[in-house]
Amino acid sequence: MVDTGTPPVIPAALQQYNSYVTDPLWQRKFSIIWPSVLAFFVLISLPHLVRSIRNGRAYTTILGVSEDLGAQAYELAGDVKGVYRMRRRGALRAVENWIAVAGGVFWWMLPGLGLNAGQIVLIVGYMATVIACIVIDAPLVSNSNRAGFIALAQLPIVFLFSTKNSIVSLLLGPGNGYEKLNFIHRWSGRIMFLGAVLHGALWIRNHLEYDLPIIGQQKEGSGVAALGLLGVIVLSSLPIARRWCYQVFYIMHMLSFIGFFVTICYHTIYASPWIFPPLAFYGFDVLLRMFRHRIKDAVLVPVGNQMTLIHIPYVTSGWIAGQHVRLRVFFSGRIFESHPLTIYSAPPEISCITSSPRGISLGARAVGDWTKALNAHAAQRAAELGLLDLQLSEKAPHHDEEDARPPVEVPVQVMIDGPYGGCSVDLGEHETALLFAGGSGITFTLGVLDDIVGRIVRRGRRGGERTRRIEFAWCVRSFGSIDWFAPALMDIARVAESSASSPLPLELHISIYVTCLCNPEAIPPIPNCSVTIVRPSVYRILRDLTGAGPASLAATNGPEAIEIVDAEADVAPRVPFVAPAGGGLAVCASGPEGLIREAANAVARLQISGRGVALGGVALHTEIFSL
Repeated sequence: MVDTGTPPVIPAALQQYNSYVTDPLWQRKFSIIWPSVLAFFVLISLPHLVRSIRNGRAYTTILGVSEDLGAQAYELAGDVKGVYRMRRRGALRAVENWIAVAGGVFWWMLPGLGLNAGQIVLIVGYMATVIACIVIDAPLVSNSNRAGFIALAQLPIVFLFSTKNSIVSLLLGPGNGYEKLNFIHRWSGRIMFLGAVLHGALWIRNHLEYDLPIIGQQKEGSGVAALGLLGVIVLSSLPIARRWCYQVFYIMHMLSFIGFFVTICYHTIYASPWIFPPLAFYGFDVLLRMFRHRIKDAVLVPVGNQMTLIHIPYVTSGWIAGQHVRLRVFFSGRIFESHPLTIYSAPPEISCITSSPRGISLGARAVGDWTKALNAHAAQRAAELGLLDLQLSEKAPHHDEEDARPPVEVPVQVMIDGPYGGCSVDLGEHETALLFAGGSGITFTLGVLDDIVGRIVRRGRRGGERTRRIEFAWCVRSFGSIDWFAPALMDIARVAESSASSPLPLELHISIYVTCLCNPEAIPPIPNCSVTIVRPSVYRILRDLTGAGPASLAATNGPEAIEIVDAEADVAPRVPFVAPAGGGLAVCASGPEGLIREAANAVARLQISGRGVALGGVALHTEIFSL
């Protein structure tokens, strides 16, 4: 046999591009980059996770709520543990100062986006990575397979950040639930769709250029079908569609993804390996949700026609402050609808609330079709049961008899899925706290307040809690809204007031801001509470609290003083104490997007100015109440 030598090397410019060899390599590169970034965030969150495990806030809710059928004794407060401040010097302090200022920049929020600067940077970096993996050394015009391959490689990300029980949430620690990570699911899905559109549009262009049929062959037909289903998923996921009818969005979301998985497997044999990870993530979520589901007896308490309180008694543990559950209420044929509601009570061993049944307490503002129907059902059933007799109030000779009547309670059965979420900030690690809520967002801050006051007063700072001052601010539209949670606020305020004689007393001040120009109604006598007719400025409240500027108004004089201020005054009432330097400040805000943006920007301004470093650090947690 004659030796013909080595074959000639074909110049790179003349080599034919083989997408089925090269493009999977770029899939592999992309699949190395994003887990590496995720591992970095898990690493920097490790101290938070370790602290949460030590104080019992992490992984205690993974199997859902539970009940103790035995009797519980009231625990007296024990000896107060010493409160100390950790001081760091030198290079470590300089690094911490730089991180604090940088963190302030990342907290800044722009109107209309619903994202802060840090999230925007993350999304832009993700998009840049996807674009780089698509365009580098790829002849997209003649062969757009690379865009399709990279679109497939994003499926694990889309599903990893979509499930209620995400592995990422477990690794990042409390306060990093699905509701905080869902923005990655939404934007990665949109970017995946853009990659699929690029892939499909260029292939259609080539077919039109060479006069080839677009639909007819299995590969082309299934590809067009898969692209169409992705378009349905993206369009039905827009905020306006979710607000219009969430149940329709949810059903279309699930059915469209099932159809997409089927059609994409018919379209290309390279799709199957990228479908198994999403199925594994979804299976893990379903498995944990099976352990978290409970069917419980509950009572509905309609508070006027704007709020319905839901009490689930005898549930004693399995949640932490600030968490929420997805609730199904079995009424009027709506058993298939589940809605997220925040728990505004701490577990019974900690809770200070005695005006409602011991257990889980929820509040549903009557703003959507489901919450309005729930409120109407509760009021109607109460009237049928004789619990809401309007004639009694007309015939009663004294208002005291009316006030002495027990609250309206309508028995009902509910299904609980959860709890989820939580507060990423442990108030016990900071000497000063500001809790700011708008409207029904009080359910989050009220739960956090109940938890920290109970840990300090009822349990005697057993966990080494350092908190000494709390400013609780609530912004409502009318005076009547105060009645929604007035009993719970009075219970918590009285418990906090009882700590005045302890070695480390807790100072709690409650500020209620009424934003409408309406006549004052009967205001509940909440201890250390001021009620003001004004649209508050979160930054000015924060500035007064930290002593960063002159006080806006004089402090209230009595423990139950009520202050009515001109609604057009461009001022904010002064809070009755100033945060000391070095003790740390925790800020928690919940409510509509506009309020959250204002609170985040206020904290960002405080950090950028350097005041946050002098305070010993500022921690921020926000909860947006919207779809």
